[in-house]
Amino acid sequence: MRDWLLYLVIAGVLAFAVSSWWGVRKLKARHTRSAVWEETHSPGLGQQKVAVVMNPIKARSAEARTLIEEACAAAGWVPPRFFDTTAEDPGFSQARAAVDYGADVVLVGGGDGTVRVVADILAGTDIAMGLIPLGTGNLLARNIHLDVGDLHGSVQTALFGHQRFIDTARMKVENSRTKEASEHTFLVIAGIGMDAEVVGDTSDGLKKAVGWLAYTEAGVRHLPGRRKKVSISLDDQPEQSRKIRSVLFANCGLIPGGIDFIPQAMIDDGMLDVVVMSPRSAIGWLAMYWKIVLKHKRNLPVMTYYRSGKIVIRCAEPVPTQVDGDPSGEATKVTVQVAPGSLLVRVKDGTEGD
Repeated sequence: MRDWLLYLVIAGVLAFAVSSWWGVRKLKARHTRSAVWEETHSPGLGQQKVAVVMNPIKARSAEARTLIEEACAAAGWVPPRFFDTTAEDPGFSQARAAVDYGADVVLVGGGDGTVRVVADILAGTDIAMGLIPLGTGNLLARNIHLDVGDLHGSVQTALFGHQRFIDTARMKVENSRTKEASEHTFLVIAGIGMDAEVVGDTSDGLKKAVGWLAYTEAGVRHLPGRRKKVSISLDDQPEQSRKIRSVLFANCGLIPGGIDFIPQAMIDDGMLDVVVMSPRSAIGWLAMYWKIVLKHKRNLPVMTYYRSGKIVIRCAEPVPTQVDGDPSGEATKVTVQVAPGSLLVRVKDGTEGD
């Protein structure tokens, strides 16, 4: 009798494991990569008018301010104009003021939120953006291969480096329950589902104490949970129904810890790499973890990849969303679209892609 009970338990475990892999359908993806990491070029400027949008509450903001002022003075340039963000305004009016000032380059001293806001204003212009990474994740800085721990080096690159155009993307978030709608520019990774739940549930105190590792604690707590039924349309193709835990929209894929979460995502290919994650057991999560860490190319039905310029997702109930690690509200519909080559950024001389 005990043998039959053991066999029944084993069969149940196997059935639960197989259920994580079964029933995942492929969406059609028509696009291939059109460009990869264009060559950098010199700004070709002698004197530069420098504006700085700075988050003054960041730990090294005063040090960054001094380094920028000293570098501009050493170059014989006009002193930089500083525009500090506030709790009420994370940088929108400050970035507009920098544009009105006639800046040749706008330096962004802050975290990913400040970078997103300034990029929203500078996208579509010929004004370069230079990054002074002062945040927890510093996602865009990592993806253009800046050393986020080298503040002096980041200042030198932002002021005297080469530059190149990269893609940006916008996500429109609509909630049919509350009738609220908003739009957000992002530069690295946006998402809907569990990833947004983790972002919204990560302790600010823990982030200050251990940095990006704080997201791991929240992630473990959110691993259990049910999949949500959504419909997904790529590039205005017919919708397909899926059950998901998360859908990510990646402009580029490098995240803290040196992990290339989405290796195929390129910042200048005019496409977004879409990752649909649909595990329903610990085995599915473990398989995804090893795929990411070991970078193996074997396809997993619980983690499927697509490439698209426009994505529309509809949900029966409101689901949390995030953009570059910041909560962006709950949505019953999200529309994500790439803007190819829309933002000019300062990078290291001769920076190359993977």
